[in-house]
Amino acid sequence: MSKVIQQGLKVLEVEAQAILGLKDRIDSSFEKVVQMIKECDGKIVLTGMGKSGQIARKLASTFSSTGTPAVFLHPAESSHGDMGLVENNDLVIAISYGGESPEFAGILRFVSRKGIPLVAITGKPDSSLAKAAQVTLSVHVSEEACPLGLAPTASSTATLAMGDAVAMAVMAEKGFSSEDFAEFHPGGSLGYRLLTRVRDVMHSGDALPTVGLETPVRQVFSIMTHKDVRGAAGIVDEKGDLVGVITDGDIRRRLEKSNDPLTGSAKDLMTTSPRTIDANELAEKALFVMEQFQIQMVFVLDKDSIQPRKPVGILHIQDLLRAKVR
Repeated sequence: MSKVIQQGLKVLEVEAQAILGLKDRIDSSFEKVVQMIKECDGKIVLTGMGKSGQIARKLASTFSSTGTPAVFLHPAESSHGDMGLVENNDLVIAISYGGESPEFAGILRFVSRKGIPLVAITGKPDSSLAKAAQVTLSVHVSEEACPLGLAPTASSTATLAMGDAVAMAVMAEKGFSSEDFAEFHPGGSLGYRLLTRVRDVMHSGDALPTVGLETPVRQVFSIMTHKDVRGAAGIVDEKGDLVGVITDGDIRRRLEKSNDPLTGSAKDLMTTSPRTIDANELAEKALFVMEQFQIQMVFVLDKDSIQPRKPVGILHIQDLLRAKVR
């Protein structure tokens, strides 16, 4: 094994152990921090210098995207006017492994004077920062992954992991759902998957290929060829309820077995108990159904309507792919 690979593996092992070492610190202090954030009427202000500042920026983004408004405040800029973004109903989380960054002095005086709650995330529980905070979360590590023992590596990894643990616990406490998450991420593929409903992408109205039980087979073939969604026809009874479906596969089997495949009516050719999906379901679920049962299309029902078995649309797997539901 080369020295390069050995060094890479050692870094991963040291950082993994740093994270696992935090498990014993998920305690009453952790629980108190989560409760403080949950009950905060304002926003969460995260602050830190250097690598800690970069982690604070990331955590501010994580909190905001999971239902807890948060911002980043640069400690050095705070004394030059930026302190104005901190309001009385906010909560400040200060991140510093050593806990003695001089740039924090202005922030610590400000929150103390205003009575704004302060949470410290630090590797030195006896530091000035920890002493100024109402609650401290320790991210102390026994060693850094840096060969010189100098560059923040294991310590910054542990800090980020602790911050993520807090953010996810707050999210769970607030009952933040996948639909809520999608509302904050509408632009990406995640937004498409979690916001798009079947009714948003289905074909309906004149594009819906449906025929009656007694419709001649020849006419069924014509409808399956000329409608927007080709390759299937829904069979409805006299009430308009879906009772069967005819697909290209049914036609192929008919051609193989019948000497006169164009005789008869839709009821002689259809497959009963077709797969369906509700119009209000997530489009992602429709894709799951199609993949699970290896079908290309599915008829759509509206189970909240006065006629819950009446087809209101049809959905092809290509419609889901075009909608980026994958």
